[in-house]
Amino acid sequence: MSLEYRSPGPDEFATALGTTHAAFGEELKDDDIERQRRLMPLDRVLAAWDAERPVGVTASYPFELTIPGGQVSAAGVTWVGVLPSHRRRGVLRELMRRQLDDIHERGEPLAILWASESVIYGRFGYGMAAPATELDAERNAFALRDDPGPPGSVRLVTADEAAEQLPPIYERIRVERPGMLSRTDDWWRHGRLADPEHWREGSGPKFYALLEIDGEPVGYALYRIASKWEHGTPQGEVRIVEALASSPDATAELWRFLFGIDLVTRVKADADPAWPLFLMVADPRRLHLSVSDGLWLRLVDLEAALHARTFAAGEPVVLEVADELLPRNAGRWTVGAEPGRSEEEGDVALDITDLASAYLGAFSFERLAAARRARELRPGGLARATALFATPLPPYCPEEF
Repeated sequence: MSLEYRSPGPDEFATALGTTHAAFGEELKDDDIERQRRLMPLDRVLAAWDAERPVGVTASYPFELTIPGGQVSAAGVTWVGVLPSHRRRGVLRELMRRQLDDIHERGEPLAILWASESVIYGRFGYGMAAPATELDAERNAFALRDDPGPPGSVRLVTADEAAEQLPPIYERIRVERPGMLSRTDDWWRHGRLADPEHWREGSGPKFYALLEIDGEPVGYALYRIASKWEHGTPQGEVRIVEALASSPDATAELWRFLFGIDLVTRVKADADPAWPLFLMVADPRRLHLSVSDGLWLRLVDLEAALHARTFAAGEPVVLEVADELLPRNAGRWTVGAEPGRSEEEGDVALDITDLASAYLGAFSFERLAAARRARELRPGGLARATALFATPLPPYCPEEF
C-alpha cells in the first residue's frame, strides 16, 4: 500500500479532522471545525493520504508542561485515528514515528497524550506519567471533619466573566504542580469554557462558579447537572468539568458548594490524586475514588528533558536506558549532578517507557522494579534514583485534550 504522509492544506483541514471523527465513529460539527482552526496549528497536523483522501491522522497542540522545578515545551498529541478500512497495515506506527521526529525537530523534549485505549501507546515509548483519580460520590453523605463553617462565598458568573477571573487562579496553581498545562486565551474561550450542546452528553449547560474568600478569587468550578427523576424524587448528578482551589480552606469551601447543589444524589469528577478532601471529609469511603492511567508522556529528547528538570538532593545515579524507537535516547545517563551521557557502570536499567513514569514524580523506582519495569544493577541504585526524582506531590493533569 502506497500512502503519502503530509500536513493538510488550509482547504483540507476539515477533511483531516473529519477523518479522526470517523475513526471514532463520531459526527463532525461545524463549530468543531472553527474551534480547532483556532486551537490547532495547521503544520502540526499529519495525515496519511490514500490518493486524495486522508485515511489516518495525528496532531499535536503546543503546550508548556509544568515539570519539577520549572516548565518545558511539550507536544500535546491528539486526533490520533485510522479509518477502519486501513487498520492493521502499519499506518498508525508510521504516523507516530514521523510525528516524534517532527516534535524533536521543533525542539520539544516531551510528547504527552491521553490514551483512548491504554494498550496502544507503550509500544511507541509513552509511559503513564500522571495517573488520574475519579470521583463518584454520594452527595448526601458529604460532611467535613471539624467543620468551622464557610469562610467565603461562591457566585455564578458568565462565560465572559469566567474568561477574565479564572485564568489567574489557574496559573497560580499550574506553575507549582507538575503535570499541568499552559492555556492561551483562545484555549480558555474556545476550549475549556466553551459549551457546545454535543459536549453535554445528556446533561445541562455548563456553569461557572467563582469562589472568593475575603474578597479575593481563590478557586473555581466548571460543572453541569444531569437531571433525572424517579418516582417523583430527584436522582440527578453534578458532573464536574474542573474544580481548582489555591489553598486548603479554598478546597474545602469549593467542594462544600459543589456537594450542596440541590436535586442531585451523586457528584462525579476527575480529582487530584493528592486531593486533600480525602482527609478532610468525615466519611472518605463515600467519595468512591478510583484510579485510571491519566496522562501519558514520551521522552522525545532525553538529554534536553533531563536538563530541564530539577532533581532533589542526593547521590548521582547512572540510568541505563533502552529506546527501540528513538535510539538516540538509548545508553547510560548520569542524573544528579550535571545530567548527561556516562561511561560509568549503570545503577538502574529500564526502558524509556518506564523512565517516563518516573519523570514527573508519579512512581518511585522501587515501584517500577516491583512491577518488573526497572532492574537494579548495583546495590542502592533504586533508592538513589527514587531520592533524586522525588517530588512533594504527585503530578496532576486536570484536562484531557
